[in-house]
Amino acid sequence: MKLEVSVNIATLFQGLASLAWFGFIVVLGVILVRASRQQPAKGLTSLLIGILVFAVVISVISAGIVFIEPNQRGVVTSPYSFRAPKGYLDEALIPGLRWIVPGEEVHIYTISRQTYTMSAASGEGQLAGDDSIRARTKDGQEVFIDASVIFQADPTKVISLHINWQDRYQNELVRSTSRGIIRDVASQYGIEEIVSSQRASLENAITETLNEKFAENDLVLVDFILRDIHFSEEYAVAVEQKQIAEQQAQQAKFVVESKKQEAEQARQVAQGLADAAVIAAQGEADARLIQAEAEATALERINTAIQDKPDLLLYQYISKLGPNIDVMLLPNDSPFLFPLPDTGTTETELP
Repeated sequence: MKLEVSVNIATLFQGLASLAWFGFIVVLGVILVRASRQQPAKGLTSLLIGILVFAVVISVISAGIVFIEPNQRGVVTSPYSFRAPKGYLDEALIPGLRWIVPGEEVHIYTISRQTYTMSAASGEGQLAGDDSIRARTKDGQEVFIDASVIFQADPTKVISLHINWQDRYQNELVRSTSRGIIRDVASQYGIEEIVSSQRASLENAITETLNEKFAENDLVLVDFILRDIHFSEEYAVAVEQKQIAEQQAQQAKFVVESKKQEAEQARQVAQGLADAAVIAAQGEADARLIQAEAEATALERINTAIQDKPDLLLYQYISKLGPNIDVMLLPNDSPFLFPLPDTGTTETELP
């Protein structure tokens, strides 16, 4: 609403000035016509003077009216030493409807955020064609960097910006300074660092340096965006080959590890079988030892029993004889047993 009112007031004064001059010309024409006819024009002369004064006043006012938009600041240069001994006013015009002395000039500067893009893709940046930044890393590799710089004029320093740069600050300050700083900072990193672990560090270093440089030249750095990093074709091929070699090495390492695992598994199986055999042999040996100890104990007990009862051995001997032996001769003090002859009667079948 304020913008519309301010513009309407400026337009109103300009319209009134035009209308006043038009009225002045009309009245002057009428006076000249009446004078040519020798008719009195005393009242018209007073009107003509009044319209002239009004037209001049309105023209002066309309010529000095300047409207400054909210995103702008105005730098006034003046030829009048009584107003501007240095040739410009010390205070910039702030947003709103302002008035300057006719003959002075207002230079408008935007304080809105602006973006300057440098890109390899055509149509993305301020310049047509490939506008990426060509730089060399500390290991001598060539890289191409796409970047965007978001900045704005410092509202409190637009007068200094006008004195030092005028309207050239975008191309001669933002562009050249950004490209130079990006090259300088990139040269402090290796290419492997730029594309992997140190990319954020690279972006932060560029941002800090740009921020200091812009502040020295009456600009405010809002943000620095590292859009993309390209490589030369030779390096891209080398990287691809390296990746293939690394993948092959990883595959070979996987095969070796797999074979090692299989060998370890076989060793563990063999170790298990060997341990099982040892345990089984140890168990069998322990069992035989226990059995032998039991047999020895039994024999000792038998020996003790035989010494106390000698006939017991003979009894055991007889009990172990074959079942077909019915009667035996047992001579006294003889270690041998003799079976008796067959005493049975053989029946003779009569014819």
